[in-house]
Amino acid sequence: MITLALAQMVYFFCLQAPFTGGEDGLQGVPRGKLFGLLESRCAGQPEYVIYYVVLAVFLAGFGLIYRIVHSPFGQVLEGDPGERTARPVSGLRRGSLQAAGFHPLAALAGLAGATKTLVLGFATLTDVHWQTSGEVVLMNLVGGVGTILGPVIGASVIVALQNELADKVGPWVTVIMGVIFVVTVLLFRRGIVGEARRPAQVSLTAEKVQAAACGKIRTFPAYREAR
Repeated sequence: MITLALAQMVYFFCLQAPFTGGEDGLQGVPRGKLFGLLESRCAGQPEYVIYYVVLAVFLAGFGLIYRIVHSPFGQVLEGDPGERTARPVSGLRRGSLQAAGFHPLAALAGLAGATKTLVLGFATLTDVHWQTSGEVVLMNLVGGVGTILGPVIGASVIVALQNELADKVGPWVTVIMGVIFVVTVLLFRRGIVGEARRPAQVSLTAEKVQAAACGKIRTFPAYREAR
C-alpha cells in the first residue's frame, strides 16, 4: 500500500511539474544514435535496430539479476529474515543491506522505463500512475514470486492479454486483470513457474526426508533426539 501511495504522489508531481508536459506528457522523444554511432532506424526496417537494442538491454538486465541472486550477497538478501542473520554473514546492518539491494533494482526499473520511452517515442502520465505499479505486482504474482523466470513469464502473459483484449472489451480489461489477480492469490499463490516447479520440489523434499530417516545424510542433534 505504501508503494502504491508513493506512486500516486509521483503521479501528481508529474501532473503539475512543467518539465513533464503535464497531461500531454513527453511527446516526440527522439531516438538519435546509439552511443553516437549506430542509427536507431534503418531504411525499410524502422524497428530493426531498436528491437535488438531492447533485446540486448533485456538480456543484460536479466543476466545482472541472475548474477545478483546467485551471488553470496543475493543469497543473504533472499534468505535474511532479520538483522540477526544478515549481520554475521554480510557484516552489514539490515537497513544497509536492503538499501544496497534496492539501488540496482531501482536503476533497472528506470532503465526499463527509458527503453519503453525510446521505443514508443513518448511518455505519458500512465507510466507513473499507481495502476502501473499494480501491474508490476500482478506480473510477479502471475509468473511466480521468488523465481527468476516468473516475472518474465508473468509480464508476457499480462501484456499479451492487454494487447489482445484492449480492442475487444475496452475498459473491462481492468476488471479482467483484477479477476486474474484475485484468482492467483486465492488458488495459485506460487504463480505459473512456482506451480510448475512444485512437483519437483515436493519430490526432492521427500527424498531428503527419506534419506535423513535412513541415516544417509547428516541431521541436526535435535532431529536425532526427536527420532
